Amino acid sequence: MKSLTALLAIIAPVYAGLRFPCSELSVQRLDPVVEPGKTPSSHLHHIVGGNAFNATMLGDVGARATCTTCQMAEDFSNYWTAHVFFKHPNGSYHRVPNLPVSPLLGGSNGAVGGITVYYTQHDLSTDNLKQNAVKTFQPGFRMTVGNPTNTGKPQVGLRYQCLSASGGRSFPELSDFPPQACPGGIFTTHHFPACWDGKNLDSPDHQSHMYNTITSDGFVAAGPCPSSHPVRMPQVTFETVWDTSKLNSLWKTGDPNPYVWSFEGTGAGTHADYMFGWKGDALQRAMNKSECFYDGCGSITKQPMATANQCSIQNTVTEKTEGWLPALPGMA
Repeated sequence: MKSLTALLAIIAPVYAGLRFPCSELSVQRLDPVVEPGKTPSSHLHHIVGGNAFNATMLGDVGARATCTTCQMAEDFSNYWTAHVFFKHPNGSYHRVPNLPVSPLLGGSNGAVGGITVYYTQHDLSTDNLKQNAVKTFQPGFRMTVGNPTNTGKPQVGLRYQCLSASGGRSFPELSDFPPQACPGGIFTTHHFPACWDGKNLDSPDHQSHMYNTITSDGFVAAGPCPSSHPVRMPQVTFETVWDTSKLNSLWKTGDPNPYVWSFEGTGAGTHADYMFGWKGDALQRAMNKSECFYDGCGSITKQPMATANQCSIQNTVTEKTEGWLPALPGMA
């Protein structure tokens, strides 16, 4: 698969979906999907999106939020992943900072760390709206992808890439952390399933109400939805860059990969959470149009990232997560 930068240079200007940055909102141990009400949750998360985020989130999240760290001003959803740490040979840990995903598009300069989010209607470069209309999520909808207890290979679409100093990505995509130091950082991708059962806003495992028909990596068209999950939803994807540049020098030649997720897990356990929070029919309006460079063709409102960066929340969980730590947060 070609890099996104290369694809943007060669494909026709249709760009089927939304692509936008969300600056960092919070880094703390909360997980209102998998561990609702638990303060703190079991491991550290990297969180972006609306300021309604808290330990227990039910109902219409978008109706309660008053600001968002996302460029799309009507998107008060929350998006989060586990956090990456460097594990020193002496047993201590250091949190890996993250950077905005390059290239930034459509006036999105100024993002601070965070995640780049996609909602695609069909694949990266076509919308296929006549044959493949999508129905967007409803208030209260949430889902996860991946599993921190997984010890085998993660499912298709949960991948890693090594970034060069100039930002180029390695191919093919990897199912675990890169086996060598990456000068420009580690690039992670989380593709969510796109077929919904049409009934449940959640399920006990936060995954069974959705079904994945993707069989290969990259921004590819999801296959037809099965009768058990007949409703085609937007394909949601997170991209994150973990800035390893200041820690790579501590990786001694011959030593195994020192990067781990905040649940003390290797790449197999990569996972992510999504909680829908768009205002009104904003997302549906965008998904009903052939997109103009991923920005909604004027169907939704964008805000300057300087405004998005002013959105914040107070941490519910107060603990040290930066600098050198004797153990991962929650793992002592």
